Amino acid sequence: MQPTLPNDTLTARAGTPLQGEATVPGDKSISHRSIMLGALAEGETVVQHLLEGEDVLRTIAAFRSMGVEIQRDTAGIYRIQGVGLDGLREPDDVLDMGNSGTAMRLLSGVLASQPFFSVLTGDASLRQRPMKRVITPLSQMGARIISREQGKAPLVIQGTELIPIDYQMPVASAQVKSAVLLAGLNTAGGSAVLEPELSRDHTERMLTAFGAEVTRQGLRVAVDGWPNLLAQTIEVPGDISSAAFPLVAALLVPGSELLLQGVGVNPTRTGLLALLSQMGARIEQRQVRQAGGEPIADLHVSHSSLRGIEVPAELIPRAIDEFPIFCVAAALAEGETRLTGAAELRVKESDRIHAMAVGLQALGVAVTELADGLHIIGNPEGLPGGVTVDSFTDHRIAMSLLVAGLRCREPVVVKRCANIQTSFPSFQPLMSRLGATIV
Repeated sequence: MQPTLPNDTLTARAGTPLQGEATVPGDKSISHRSIMLGALAEGETVVQHLLEGEDVLRTIAAFRSMGVEIQRDTAGIYRIQGVGLDGLREPDDVLDMGNSGTAMRLLSGVLASQPFFSVLTGDASLRQRPMKRVITPLSQMGARIISREQGKAPLVIQGTELIPIDYQMPVASAQVKSAVLLAGLNTAGGSAVLEPELSRDHTERMLTAFGAEVTRQGLRVAVDGWPNLLAQTIEVPGDISSAAFPLVAALLVPGSELLLQGVGVNPTRTGLLALLSQMGARIEQRQVRQAGGEPIADLHVSHSSLRGIEVPAELIPRAIDEFPIFCVAAALAEGETRLTGAAELRVKESDRIHAMAVGLQALGVAVTELADGLHIIGNPEGLPGGVTVDSFTDHRIAMSLLVAGLRCREPVVVKRCANIQTSFPSFQPLMSRLGATIV
């Protein structure tokens, strides 16, 4: 297992430049999907570089409770003995997905067609997140799902035989798309989704690798029902959402130069790299190659003078998880940055628009909170700091504010950092090894 945080409060201080090479944890989205499809396939699926964060461990625990044998060897390699599309068994207890919206939404698609009763719940944050967006299309397929008011968890699912649909999504969401496609696997005729904009396509790529028939025509993606899924060997790429934190830190701290190895650069996930490049960042993709059907590269990054930008609407779905750390880059750039059209940020692990506005204002940044984004006036000379700020129990808010603390004149204390374990358990030791002062 990777190390966990020693306490719930961390402090960041300005110090030496960040230097060296690092490998970030495995991609969280791909790790979830490798467990799920490995369980639904036939044979032994082998997964290397799986993210051992709390979110993914919850997915593993859920499938173990449904009769899937999942073993971890001493080298950290996971072996999943697949049971096939109809081999899951009814769990004896409620499935607790912790803080993972991905796990809950994708599992809803898997469980909707299973011939048994199940209940999905999570922590206080997850129980407030919108699940109606997956309940609606699954219900159109005939799924029987009961939830709290406004579609909030816990979700009670009585599995049943589903019918195929061709669902037009109102908002681009890889999780909703994936839930429908996963439900379609166990449906006569499969199902299709029409996206308003292209969202991350890890599910489609991995389904194809496992042997499913997936077709895409423009923004419409479809999967055939009842495929013969066959076990695979998967090398999980480094998570670009985790790489974003040391990457932005290196851009902001003078004298820094890093090489982040084996990072996933799926084009549906590289919105942050595009935004930072527009700001003047020096980021080079080296040795672009393939791992498990996903493009990966070594990212070489060095300190850069950034300038504010107007965030293009078409890049928002490709950078939605990275906007907290993007806002830190904007706070230390020359000029103004304006982000609009990102209301989805209000229904993440926290209201990330509000959380970043509060946090950056406390650090001395001129920020205006908008209904669907933020207006930030940057200060490339650095920030005053010298404050204690709250992460709102959101892992990405916590790490973003700690990176901001590296360019503050006085220390920055960030409270409620334990949820960093959900996505980046080795964040603090990795950053320290590269030269950042975070303790």
